[in-house]
Amino acid sequence: MKSWDAHLDLLIRARTPLIWIRSNEEERLEELLTQAAARLKPRRLACWDFIEGLQGVVNEKGLGARQPMAVLQWLQKIDTNNPTILLLKDFHRFCEDAGIARMLRNLSCVLRKKPHTIVLCSGSWDPPKDLDEALTILDLPLPEELELRNLITNIAKATGQSLKNDVLEELTHACSGLSEIRVRQVAARALAQRGQIGREDLTEILEEKRQNIARSEVLEYCETKATTADIGGLDALKGWLGQRHQAFSDEARNFGLPLPRGVLLVGPQGTGKSLTAKAIAHSWSMPLLRLDVGRLFAGLVGASEARTRETIQRAEAMAPCVLWIDEIDKGFGGDARSDGGTSQRVLANVLTWMAEKTSAVFVVATANGVERLPSELLRKGRFDEIFMLDLPSIQERLRILELHIQQRRPNLNLSLNTVLGRTSEFSGAELEQTVIEAMHLAFAERRELEETDLILAASQLIPLSRTAKEQLTSLKEWASTGRARPASVILNT
Repeated sequence: MKSWDAHLDLLIRARTPLIWIRSNEEERLEELLTQAAARLKPRRLACWDFIEGLQGVVNEKGLGARQPMAVLQWLQKIDTNNPTILLLKDFHRFCEDAGIARMLRNLSCVLRKKPHTIVLCSGSWDPPKDLDEALTILDLPLPEELELRNLITNIAKATGQSLKNDVLEELTHACSGLSEIRVRQVAARALAQRGQIGREDLTEILEEKRQNIARSEVLEYCETKATTADIGGLDALKGWLGQRHQAFSDEARNFGLPLPRGVLLVGPQGTGKSLTAKAIAHSWSMPLLRLDVGRLFAGLVGASEARTRETIQRAEAMAPCVLWIDEIDKGFGGDARSDGGTSQRVLANVLTWMAEKTSAVFVVATANGVERLPSELLRKGRFDEIFMLDLPSIQERLRILELHIQQRRPNLNLSLNTVLGRTSEFSGAELEQTVIEAMHLAFAERRELEETDLILAASQLIPLSRTAKEQLTSLKEWASTGRARPASVILNT
């Protein structure tokens, strides 16, 4: 917050007359303005709201209650010996009034010659066009890591509790993206339930974040219990993900490592791309946000870009999190001429954010093919790495079949040698379907599952590798040029 504080101080010292701080955190903003007034003595802070009137000035307490014009007239009359920062809460509701709007415009001229500043606090507001030139807009960022750490530490101390460093770090990272009042609410529930705060509150914190995402039209909060143990094979990708997970720690920051950007998973349908995205989020104890690219493209001119900015802000507010962009090739692989260039502008916004972001948002993008992906997306620096998920090798097929059989028939041991030879071009999803179909065959005869059922089920399934052979060949040739790393340690046999 140091840079934000410095910017606020500069605006006040420069006699900026009207500052609109976009935030709903009134209590936090009031505290920040109190600190600013202390740094910029002899300035003082006065606050006004419609019910209580003026607060903070002893002789004028209650002035202007239910009279918004009165508080503006009061500020207009104050001499320069009492420089004042006036925080107006919910004042945007009165700015449609012609008299109030005119008075604000008059003050915007008068206050340039006086050391007084008006601060309007509101999260959402469409200001009257007459005030566009008079208003200076400043966004209040959500609490940074140090603020959250101090807040959680102070809450713990107030209850006579001392948090261990690793617990404090986990809670701090989890609370990233929550407002101060939301953090206090989570802490209050924890204290009411157990009398202390700790790791047990991580679930509550995620629920607070889920509620925030529920108000989005573009992002979906995905519940997942998948882990990397549910993925058959892909050992090279799993090892790489393990390294990247460590890079989110404070120890990695101190070592000089940047936050991981993300990964692009390319491969045929059914090779585990979506499952991998879900497993990353669950294994890393991060919320999983699924971005519906199609919903970004709204009908009104400029609305798509606005939705993109809002989506990025919501994702960053959830950090640390995993942002899953499913089938990105379908969203950004079209002809820009057909939509007036909207998809290109949206893509440009996304690419710029991916290249410049400093938040702990790990992007997992999946694509079934690369022929429609724009070259800018594949350039180094957008993602940490691009992985090619090929059809599973014989060892991976064995692992996948065993996983699905164990999930459904835990105590069953089958010889799978023959069926492995009959499924050489099957994807992971097709192997799962083979197991399910085989179980239908066995259940219809009210007997235990046998390998012959698997063989029969496999013979009835036509894999995608045969129906889309040219597409898969092209994808493998693209990956073989070094543009993508193989996700499996053992190549397909």
